[in-house]
Amino acid sequence: MYQLAIIGGGPAGYVAAEKAAKAGLSVVLFEKEELGGVCLNEGCIPTKTLLYSAKIYDYSKHGDRYGVLFESASLDFPSVMKRKEKVVKKLVGGIKVRMRNAAVEVVKGDAFIKGPADGGAFSLTSGESVYEAEKLLICTGSSAVVPPIPGVAGNPLVVTNREILQLQEAPGRLVIIGGGVIGMEFASFFNSIGTEVTVVEMLPKILGPMDADISAMLQAQYAKKGVAFHLGCKVTGVEGGTVVYETPSGETQRAEGDLVLLSVGRRANLRGYGLENIGVATERGIVVDSHMQTSVQGVYAAGDVTALSMLAHTASRQAEVAVNHILGIADEMSYDAIPGIVYTNPEVAGVGATEGARVLQLPMAYSGRFVAENERGEGVCKVVLDASEHVIGVHMLGNPCSEIITAAAVAISRRCTVSELLKVVFPHPTVSEILKETLLSSEQ
Repeated sequence: MYQLAIIGGGPAGYVAAEKAAKAGLSVVLFEKEELGGVCLNEGCIPTKTLLYSAKIYDYSKHGDRYGVLFESASLDFPSVMKRKEKVVKKLVGGIKVRMRNAAVEVVKGDAFIKGPADGGAFSLTSGESVYEAEKLLICTGSSAVVPPIPGVAGNPLVVTNREILQLQEAPGRLVIIGGGVIGMEFASFFNSIGTEVTVVEMLPKILGPMDADISAMLQAQYAKKGVAFHLGCKVTGVEGGTVVYETPSGETQRAEGDLVLLSVGRRANLRGYGLENIGVATERGIVVDSHMQTSVQGVYAAGDVTALSMLAHTASRQAEVAVNHILGIADEMSYDAIPGIVYTNPEVAGVGATEGARVLQLPMAYSGRFVAENERGEGVCKVVLDASEHVIGVHMLGNPCSEIITAAAVAISRRCTVSELLKVVFPHPTVSEILKETLLSSEQ
């Protein structure tokens, strides 16, 4: 009998397993594929590894802007993909070591909930083996949505984020259905390495709920780089590598490609785990409260399967909250200050509200460090305030805003006011000073 059984070894599952085991609980963790989940094996880490190679390639092609000349710069696509595999393998190995050091029993295989067991416990099976646990944590993640578009099913030229990461040769032309975060990151990578990229998006803007002004600025920059955008367009079919779509005016158009990437969102993995055998309530995902408890006593859920915020860092925090509740430690999940980042070049980062009583805005060029390191670079910092001058949102475009946004998340979560933040000493010269410069603009 285990005290905690966890289904799914992604950012929620392995974080929860380590935390619970280190607190003295006996833990069994089920993962049918590789530890690390989609984020480490098919998402966050491999894509960021590819994007960093693309960024280096971009710098080498434009080194003359910085007084550094290269006689020739080329990108070895198979080598880039090989390095991606090496990085993933190294990090998966690191998680295995963490589980071993924490004395977590890892079972590689499917887990299925058979139902309640004696004494209020739960019975699970994996293969021929039966396991019992006092409490369950469901971290089964999500999968790419594959809509029923005519011509998609069985088409070898249509891929999701999973298959595109296994390419050994870059396509000459790529059509991306969906201009969200994943779509734009792949658009950035393939555009940088010389692929002709077209983005077809049903919404009138890219990057969905992210700040509209910053989304428009990023789109403009990528349009200058040669990415074609067709917004407000409904895809009606796929013919080989050609995407057929309807424009806002009702015209039928075609985007020609050698490969089509489907990137229209993700769906919580709810089926095939036996949730129905214990009566867990579901909607778009598993329904949970602020302690990550489900509708069934002793059963928790964390990560993408809750469909609340499909981000790896959200999943890890949800896992911490769930384990704390199991341990009797006061804690609650809050979604007020969860950063979202797009690792394009330039990067986009945002946290909190996009609208408020007042919005302060400055070009990133007000940071000397930004100017020194981003020749011809454009960017912006927006700070959103409520009526009491509390910082409730920060949104940025420009490198390296992904490394700055945490400070904004802390400010929002601590309900800092403009005057309080202006007392913080920002190191000089750093791009993070743009936060203080933007706040100072409120006094002018």
